[in-house]
Amino acid sequence: MRSGGSGNGGTRGPDRPDGDALSQVSVERPLWRALAAFRVLALLYVVARFSYDRQLYVHPATAWTYLGLLTVWTFATTGQVSSARRCTRTFLGADLAAGLAGILLTMTVESHPAIVAGQSTLPGIWAAGPVLAFAIKGGWRWAAPASAIIGVSNIVERGRLTQGNAHSIVLLFFVGTGIGYVVEVARSSERALTRALQIEAATHERERLARDIHDSVLQVLAMVQRRGGELGGEAAELGRLAGEQESALRSLMLGVPPQRNGRLALAGGESTLLPPDGPHRAPDAPADLKALLAPRAGNRVTLSAPAEPVVLPAHAATELAAAVGAALDNTRRHAGPDAHAWILVEDEGDAVLVTVRDDGPGIAKDRLDAAEREGRLGVAQSIRGRLTDLGGTAELLCVPGQGAEVELRVPRARPGRGRTR
Repeated sequence: MRSGGSGNGGTRGPDRPDGDALSQVSVERPLWRALAAFRVLALLYVVARFSYDRQLYVHPATAWTYLGLLTVWTFATTGQVSSARRCTRTFLGADLAAGLAGILLTMTVESHPAIVAGQSTLPGIWAAGPVLAFAIKGGWRWAAPASAIIGVSNIVERGRLTQGNAHSIVLLFFVGTGIGYVVEVARSSERALTRALQIEAATHERERLARDIHDSVLQVLAMVQRRGGELGGEAAELGRLAGEQESALRSLMLGVPPQRNGRLALAGGESTLLPPDGPHRAPDAPADLKALLAPRAGNRVTLSAPAEPVVLPAHAATELAAAVGAALDNTRRHAGPDAHAWILVEDEGDAVLVTVRDDGPGIAKDRLDAAEREGRLGVAQSIRGRLTDLGGTAELLCVPGQGAEVELRVPRARPGRGRTR
């Protein structure tokens, strides 16, 4: 191969952590090490090849001078190809120029018949190094023009396009852009993996703090609220305040703003107005379902949700939260005030699934049918009706003696209306 080079690149992701275990997922370090080794091995091959074919050169002294300078450049810039940060655009341009200079210098130091016969250029395969650096640094979009420049210089050096250099040019182009594309995909996967590890670490820490808070502060606040309500008078007011703070703490544990009377609770008792909901809000504006469900969590209602916001159009989020409220009302009505309920929110990408489960006695199917015939439409209208209007589904799963479970699924794209996300 007469010459080579390819490069494409991009810098490392801005959110990549440094100096911790997450940095170990980097895919770039081995690529840069491989490039540094390639430059040295290619240089040794080029020098050995020139020594063997030196009789073909009419100006061997000039050729030796170039190879000497190329040797100094290669070893002096080894540190530049150790990382994307050190491999600057200035260095990439200079490295590419070093290869081009050798290719074009071949016309003056080789005999013309040797050039036409297809003998290697002075830099030989070393010229592929700059193109590979472009590919690792910037991806295929950088590799394509770098390999094109090397290809054009080969045509100029020979004076025409031949079958031999056409093969080398095409091979160099596909190798350079192929490596650049693989680097881009690997870098994107690395960023996604790093983000997933960060979310997992944050979730684990939140769960640990939630357990500690639940075992101490929340239980005390719940006891104060319960005892205050029993004692009445000033104790009842104290119990009410304890209940508000318990709800705020549960909201913070879930990563959503704690709300009270349309305000955002802040440390020290201050508050600031939240954006209004209802008719003043666009029906397709984004809303976080977690924020709407957080106030429903309490001493006997456990809310589990993803660490990230669960975003739906405002109307869909409001209706889904109302359906969850109706399911909790049924739990209190049929399972009793001492029943425990669990709300599980799952973001499936194209849909959101909310499961409401309780530990009550369950509901017999014929009981639901009888309630609908008698005009008591809590499940039929408050739950199934809302989900039907949203293009979703509501499934009630009951086993007598083992509690009730309601699965509410809302698609993010309404049929025939495209995505509403």
